[in-house]
Amino acid sequence: MATVLSRKKRIIFKLVLLLTGTVFGLLIAEVVLRAAGYSSPVFYRVDESRGYALSPNMNGWYSKEGETYIIINSDGLRDNEHQIQKPADTVRIAVIGDSYSEALQVDLHETFWKVMQEKLSACGAFDGKKIEMINFGVSGYGTAQEFLTLKEKVWKYSPDIVLLAITTNNDITDNYRAFKRTEIPYYVYRDNELVLDDSFRNSAKFKFDNSFLARTGSWLRDNLRVVQGMQDGQTALKYWFDQWKKKPAAQTAVSAESPAANNEPAKNAAATPPAGDVGIDNEIYRLPKNEQWNEAWRVTEGLILKMDEEVKAHDAKFVVVTLSNGAQVLPDPKARAEQWAYLGVEDIFYPDNRIKNFAETNSIPVVTLAPELQKYAEQNHIFLHGFEKNLGFGHWNQAGHRVGGELLGKYFCSEAMK
Repeated sequence: MATVLSRKKRIIFKLVLLLTGTVFGLLIAEVVLRAAGYSSPVFYRVDESRGYALSPNMNGWYSKEGETYIIINSDGLRDNEHQIQKPADTVRIAVIGDSYSEALQVDLHETFWKVMQEKLSACGAFDGKKIEMINFGVSGYGTAQEFLTLKEKVWKYSPDIVLLAITTNNDITDNYRAFKRTEIPYYVYRDNELVLDDSFRNSAKFKFDNSFLARTGSWLRDNLRVVQGMQDGQTALKYWFDQWKKKPAAQTAVSAESPAANNEPAKNAAATPPAGDVGIDNEIYRLPKNEQWNEAWRVTEGLILKMDEEVKAHDAKFVVVTLSNGAQVLPDPKARAEQWAYLGVEDIFYPDNRIKNFAETNSIPVVTLAPELQKYAEQNHIFLHGFEKNLGFGHWNQAGHRVGGELLGKYFCSEAMK
């Protein structure tokens, strides 16, 4: 009996020693990571209305594209603090969008809406009043979540203008559940009326993400650098594996038959690749060929109309701007032609032109940036998208934000907007 007790004591002692060593090691690692300035939080939290939103007062380093220290303000905006009541001598412009507007990839002063604000202040637009841009962009948002943001977060700031920044690469697919199947709100047509589908609240995933256990895990992730480091390691491993799986597709893209550089790639290219080869988001450059794509476009256009109605009901002005995708604005004409041939498109600006025509038909002011950005990129031999090894693709880099902001500033400085 004594031998058994002695053995149990030894096992317990070893377990306590192991636990103590582990805790001590994690504590040392936490101190070292903090001393080194490392932080990599998740900037989002569960939101009952929009599925998720930026976490108020969250801050830390973002390094997935570029490297930027991010501060989320007290109202959950990637922006400076703004007082709720609008000063009498100020014109406020609310920017609603997704990751391009959120712009974690660049410093705050480099974002297109900060550049735009500087240009508007310099040109004396709006009778010389102060210009205040307020950014409501959140990564991954489609037009449905942006519409809810407009209704629930924007109006307390009393903006004079609402600028909807559309990323054609994924906003249309984000608006249709069958394409993305994520736990977020959608708008759907029922009896020819666009209505909110917030059934995501009843999903097991959303309920778990909103549970005490998940919130505890989120707190640990947000406050412990060790947990953030483990998560970064897991993400890096997953990214490496995904890239490894994509190698055959990338080689196919590079070896795609290159047409003559006459800006008509699809007409001279080989047979159009199947949709599955280019990915669902890249189908945006093609005419809709099935019910799903037609419905995705129908919902998107319906939401633009609802946003226009909402803005007018608050005596503000609504402006739509379409941004750019990397394939549209590659600086080298030959590289563009090869990419367009791989995508199998006849008009790389199809989504931009469709939104422009729709907006103009409904008397909604619209700015189409991609063609102008393409000209600038080619004339100046500069990449407007991407960072380091991914130049040409991904989000706008510092140059993309600067040129985009300058073009928007030029538009808003025109007589049409005064």
